[in-house]
Amino acid sequence: MEQLLTQITWWHWLVLALILFGIEMLTGTFDLLMASIAAALTAGFAAFAPESATAWHVQVLVFTVASVALILASRLLFPGMRKASPEHPTLNKRMASLVGQRGEVTRDLSGGQGQVKIGDTVWGAEAADGEGPLVIGNAVIVDSTRGIMAVVRKA
Repeated sequence: MEQLLTQITWWHWLVLALILFGIEMLTGTFDLLMASIAAALTAGFAAFAPESATAWHVQVLVFTVASVALILASRLLFPGMRKASPEHPTLNKRMASLVGQRGEVTRDLSGGQGQVKIGDTVWGAEAADGEGPLVIGNAVIVDSTRGIMAVVRKA
C-alpha cells in the first residue's frame, strides 16, 4: 500500500478534486465542495512545492488540514448556504401570481362570469362577492382566484 501511496502526483489530487466536485453537484452538501477545493489546493502544492517536501504523507496532511479548515470555515462564515431556500410563493402558480394585478373587463361579468384582460392574456373571471355588475371597459383588480377563474373587483 505504501508503495502505491509513494506514487501519488498532483494529477491524482486534481482527479480527486474533479470527482468530489461532481459528487457535490449531485448532493448539494457544500462539504464535498470544500473537500474538492482542498484537493485542488493539494494538487497545487504537489505541483509547485520542492520535491523534498512532497512526500505522500505530507500531501495527505495538506489535504486533511485544508479540508477540515475549509469545512469549518464554510460552516462558520456561511451558515445560510446549507439551508434550503424557500420556494417563491407564486413560482409555477400562474393563477396565484394574478392576485393584485390590474386588468380590464373584455366580456361583461353579468350572471357572475365573464372575461378580463390582464397583461396580454384574457382570463375567465367572476365578480367578487358584493361587487356590482362589471361591464366591458371597467378597470378591475384581481382579488383572489378560484380554480382557473380570477375573482375581480372594481379598481
